[in-house]
Amino acid sequence: MSKAVPEGWTIQTLDGKVHILSGFPFKSSLFTDDSDFMGVIRIRDLEKQSIETFYAGDFEETYVVRRGDILIGMDGDFNIVKWNAKNALLNQRVCKVKADVDSSFDTDFLFQSLKDDLLNINAATGATTVKHLSVKDIRGIEKAYPPLPEQQKIATILSSVDDVIEKTRAQIDKLKDLKTGMMQELLTKGIGHTEFKNSPVGRMPAGWRIVRLDKVTKVIDSLHQTPRFSLEGFPMIRVSDIKPGKVKIGKALRVSKEVFDQFTKNHHPQKGDLLLSRVGSYGVCCYLDRNINICLGQNTVVIVPDKINSLFLYYSVYSRAVQEQIELEVAGSGYKSLSLASIRALQIPLPPYREQEEIAKILGSIDTYIEVKYVNLASYKSAKKALMQDLLTGKVRVNLTDKESAVV
Repeated sequence: MSKAVPEGWTIQTLDGKVHILSGFPFKSSLFTDDSDFMGVIRIRDLEKQSIETFYAGDFEETYVVRRGDILIGMDGDFNIVKWNAKNALLNQRVCKVKADVDSSFDTDFLFQSLKDDLLNINAATGATTVKHLSVKDIRGIEKAYPPLPEQQKIATILSSVDDVIEKTRAQIDKLKDLKTGMMQELLTKGIGHTEFKNSPVGRMPAGWRIVRLDKVTKVIDSLHQTPRFSLEGFPMIRVSDIKPGKVKIGKALRVSKEVFDQFTKNHHPQKGDLLLSRVGSYGVCCYLDRNINICLGQNTVVIVPDKINSLFLYYSVYSRAVQEQIELEVAGSGYKSLSLASIRALQIPLPPYREQEEIAKILGSIDTYIEVKYVNLASYKSAKKALMQDLLTGKVRVNLTDKESAVV
């Protein structure tokens, strides 16, 4: 931020201008999962805006959080949110912030302004493990602030973008729910079937059959060795890089051509192949929607479809029937890992190839729509970031009407 103060703005600290309520140390012995009691807001609940823990004890009304209250997590990333769920209790290491009456501060503006302040505090806070925020840190924030009418106009503008962002997130969540329901329906009942039969993995259409994975694919192990990584070269996909959906290179580590050739001598992953993790997030897979030069790190496998539609197989891996088999394979094991033999032995419900294509097309269209929504979400977030940089520094001034009674 420039040291020059925009005309009409004044440099102020938040000390004496904001009211900060620190959360109460509710007794963990009275925590319960019974939702008939009042929920307890802990740091991990802030971003997802949902409650998992409830309190079966007495409490003071002061610590009840209501919709619209501004909350800050005091550990970790110092997340700040407007609470939009049902009333709950303010637990320790979470604080509630609002502008004091007659402080010349608008609470909604304060919410927008504090987002950037907390990022700066977080970046400047040294910690080897978990970072901690204090009430003193918040009160000590000092910078140039606009007059109250301008604060209110800025808050209105930024809040309108927040509304679009939240609506887009809600649309994504609904599409994900739709996809989950469609997967369960299509991968167990198929399309247009009226006769069904029992199978080792549950009810399925009478015309389907059960096959072992290795009867319709090739399952190829990665090399069991750690390579020397390079700053440049070919990306190596490791367990941590495998996420649901299309393969994404992102910040994957790189290897030289010599290492790449060594690690792809058994198989060079091609378009249509599936990549699956064996440890950690075992059973998670992604698929190659294009040809790209990559190799696989330890504890991963390539699944090469042979007599099965690639995209249908991808969705099948995430079906309840297959995921339950995977869970049974690792149950009771101290070190959760999938063996090559257990992957090859997975039982896959298999419809005729034409039906596989139709199921894959339906589910793929939902995924495509979700991707579009994610692109829109990223665009809105980028626009919001630019607006904050302009409006919260006075680089761009808002125009106020006579009714809003301000001179800028």
